Amino acid sequence: MEEAPHRAAALGRPSYVWRSGQERRLSLVRSRVSLEGARVLDVGCGIGAYVRRIRELSPRVYGVDIDEQRVRRGSSELPNLMLAAGEHLPFLDNSFDAVLLNEVIEHVSDDAATVREACRVAKAGGNVVIFAPNRLYPFETHGVYVGKRYIFGNIPLVNYLPDFLRCRLAPHVRAYRAGDLRRLTAGLDARWAEHRVIYPGFDNVAARSKLLARALRSTLYALERTPLQVLGLSHFLVLEKRGPMVEGAQDG
Repeated sequence: MEEAPHRAAALGRPSYVWRSGQERRLSLVRSRVSLEGARVLDVGCGIGAYVRRIRELSPRVYGVDIDEQRVRRGSSELPNLMLAAGEHLPFLDNSFDAVLLNEVIEHVSDDAATVREACRVAKAGGNVVIFAPNRLYPFETHGVYVGKRYIFGNIPLVNYLPDFLRCRLAPHVRAYRAGDLRRLTAGLDARWAEHRVIYPGFDNVAARSKLLARALRSTLYALERTPLQVLGLSHFLVLEKRGPMVEGAQDG
């Protein structure tokens, strides 16, 4: 079911179909975080695409989303989905081995509070995994507003505008430089265990031309190992929570 453009712009477009781009992101997560048998929370889960896939690795996977329609749809097939805002997670401290925020913090009302909450519910030694839009990517992928008119699509060079102009065109979504993420995570009892910038999955391109998608992936994924990664689509940030292990932390 296709969502209204304005609604999708405000809330983001969660994964409805599992494609190679999602599989690649999950592989990146698994390269740094052990999910097998882990207790995992997906914040901003949508209808539960990542919850479904991670449940192949562990039965203890939970998801929260602020959108009742999406939660209701996902809950018709999956357990442990609930309605909640990222700024107010309904879980005890030290509850999860891993917390996933996949393209979420750019949409929430308070991104700093959301990241703090994710760290709060993560166990000591556990991880908070964040994918978030890169301010240096040449396109704004969430569309823009020109006055009251919403224009969907990949709009070039919006992210390179001064903040006040970008905010007029894209008031519905944030984008981050590495320094922005440093400031966002400053003061948390967590260290940066991994940070890189990644390029898109090109799944929409693959639907039209597999050969072109293969060429783009081969070329641009190679750039992720060079300084040109700074022009990629999204930050991939893994936080490792510090602090003593807590006896009797919520489990099950």
